Amino acid sequence: MSQAMGEPVKLRVNGVDRVVEADPETPLLSVLRGQLALTGTHFGCGANQCGACNVLIGEHAVPACDTPLWAAAGKDVTTVEGLGTSERPHPLQRAFIAEQAMQCGYCISGILISAAALLKRNPTPTETEVRAALDRNLCRCGSHNRIVRAVLWAAKEGART
Repeated sequence: MSQAMGEPVKLRVNGVDRVVEADPETPLLSVLRGQLALTGTHFGCGANQCGACNVLIGEHAVPACDTPLWAAAGKDVTTVEGLGTSERPHPLQRAFIAEQAMQCGYCISGILISAAALLKRNPTPTETEVRAALDRNLCRCGSHNRIVRAVLWAAKEGART
């Protein structure tokens, strides 16, 4: 259900309560990047086809490019910045570094979010399950095998976000 135009929208982003003012139909990605300066979530295709903009809403990876702001109202939103910090990286982030699972890095934030959603649902996925969970994330650098190894490594380390 959409909120009326001009009303403040309450979100919980990366564990912090936020209030934003925007048209409720505004894509969540625009609010995250523009108003909240959370630029780790990337604009890729703008049509829910690449996964570069994935964020967690609750325990589900969703494309922020075509998720209207009203759909995230009152919910927990986690961006890649909310997974870990440089001082305390998330186990997935440590695994991606250890496996050298990225090249240009543009798609990685969305892939990390998709992997985090998978590990929330299934803390011990098989390689086939990892590949299926990441199927909607496009990476043009060809790092897929390293990415899969990194997710499996993180699962062995007990990564549950």
